[in-house]
Amino acid sequence: MNQIEIRAAADLSLQGKKIIGRPVVYNSPSQDLGGFVEVIGSGAFGDSVNNDIRALVEHDQKLILGRTSAGTMTIKEDEQGLLVEIDPPNIQAARDLMTSIERKDISGMSFGFTVNPNGAQWDFDQVPALRTVTSANLLEVTITGMPAYQATNVEVAMRSLQEKQRSNDIDLMLARLEMMRL
Repeated sequence: MNQIEIRAAADLSLQGKKIIGRPVVYNSPSQDLGGFVEVIGSGAFGDSVNNDIRALVEHDQKLILGRTSAGTMTIKEDEQGLLVEIDPPNIQAARDLMTSIERKDISGMSFGFTVNPNGAQWDFDQVPALRTVTSANLLEVTITGMPAYQATNVEVAMRSLQEKQRSNDIDLMLARLEMMRL
């Protein structure tokens, strides 16, 4: 089973009583995530944007702001990336959140996803290495006060980088052994 990865970006606003944000910007390089930079390719989420996606606060599944299946959140894909519109519940936590967004104390969105098998390409000729995600499943979007990549949030991607590097090393050793055998 693929493990959930989390990324964050700053792009959040209010329109009346709705929260509007762009949690994913296509073809935009991340910060250095500890040995690699990541880009989400155009259309990488495919049909998964039509799944039952939830809008959360700080990736907390107990703090649901909206949900596509309930019609309280919509996700639109355009050439820039994903754009969400959330109609939050009329509860104190949501009102407090909207006040924090209005004051610009909270200005970020994030997303949780899994990468499909063979859904990422690695370029180790660059420093740092480049990971381009071409096929993934969107699981959730979130409102966050920390709109930057966090070291704890890239653990899964770091394992992916290390596995790919080991795989490349093994392939190289096997090719060398084959050449020596010939």
